[in-house]
Amino acid sequence: MSYSSLKAFTCRAPVAGESHTARAHGNSLFSSSARVACATVATCLIAGSSVLSFAHAATSANGMPVDSVRAAAKASNVTPQSVAQFYAQLVYANYSDTLSAAKELQQAINSFTAKPSEAGLKRARAAWLGAREFYGQTEVFRFYGGPIDGDNGLEGQLNAWPMDESYVDYVAGNLKAGLISDSTILIDSNTLLELNERGGEENISTGWHAIEFMLWGQDTNIDGVGAGARVYTDFVEGTAHNADRRRAYLSVITNLLVSDLSTITGAWAPAQDNYRKTFEANGLQAVRDMIVGMGSLSRGELAGERMEVPLHSQDQEDEHSCFSDNTHRDIVTNAQGILNVWSGSYMRKDGSTLSGASMRDLVATQNASLATELDGAIRHSVNNAQAIQAPFDREIIGSDQAPGRQRVQVTIDSLVQQSKILVSAATVIGITNLTLSAP
Repeated sequence: MSYSSLKAFTCRAPVAGESHTARAHGNSLFSSSARVACATVATCLIAGSSVLSFAHAATSANGMPVDSVRAAAKASNVTPQSVAQFYAQLVYANYSDTLSAAKELQQAINSFTAKPSEAGLKRARAAWLGAREFYGQTEVFRFYGGPIDGDNGLEGQLNAWPMDESYVDYVAGNLKAGLISDSTILIDSNTLLELNERGGEENISTGWHAIEFMLWGQDTNIDGVGAGARVYTDFVEGTAHNADRRRAYLSVITNLLVSDLSTITGAWAPAQDNYRKTFEANGLQAVRDMIVGMGSLSRGELAGERMEVPLHSQDQEDEHSCFSDNTHRDIVTNAQGILNVWSGSYMRKDGSTLSGASMRDLVATQNASLATELDGAIRHSVNNAQAIQAPFDREIIGSDQAPGRQRVQVTIDSLVQQSKILVSAATVIGITNLTLSAP
């Protein structure tokens, strides 16, 4: 879901006679069981939140004054600035790998559209799946107004979902649906960008999921077995209506994807007058942003929008990558991205490992046991996510006792738990008033 679509949740002090639960307000997509009650202001990390606020006294969890905490951190080998600097290095590496994989996707799609074939379609699908492995890990870099979703951010045209597929191309029961079927609409980058989310946030014309739909087509499997099954002849002149427009559409949105990823990667490039330069100089403020990204993805986006909502609705239209049945991998890569930032370690596309000063190290300088607890919680979430079976739309079906639903619920619970511990971690390193508003 695009960042701009997230509703605000707020936490405030109680008034006489008011329950904690009554103070949690937010997105109507969530059932009452899917919302988070504010047990205390100090431990409020709200599902789907575009406003995160924590108010603490100016002391750390171990009773040290904030200034003492900061001094202790600076005296160690790990400081807020060193953590922020390595984070910037990790972000650039992850986006660079994503861009490289997206260019491989672009090459596969160019070959396919030049001469459509079954083998070419399979190669393009494999390239899309491969690129998503890296992009999923970047989503922890969202939610604090950075290059991806700040002012003029590109997230909405890169990864918006859920998508009304009939906005783009034909669907079962309506073979004339979509922009592709409307010959009055010019298929070029400017037009498709203008049409993205026009008339509704599900009217998605660009990005990962538009490409996904073009490669797999609508998933019409009632029994949940198999992903979408678009045939390559949809792109062959003389065998399908609008084949030429379909080829052009796929090429244009793929080129847009590569262009957008190039822009975001450039914002994190080293030794330039860009966003990264400012971020690295911000010290503890940059660490605050890192925690906001980790916490918002943990609770609001991943546990909330991507898991609780479809678990409640049991509707495949609410799953993230519904055309390719790749949602289970989206969940794993999102959880892995959080672990990457926490641990200061990232496995690159070439198989090498990038490692450096981490959030875990910084928290450990003030409270080693808390750092160990949070490390275990985050790794537990990754393990739970890996246990979710494909396809995700089958995992969410049935009673609450169904094995699949239990696997999903256990992952949600662990993500919620790690988000609560993150609040404590913020406190011990001197972050006493953490607030993020939607750009």
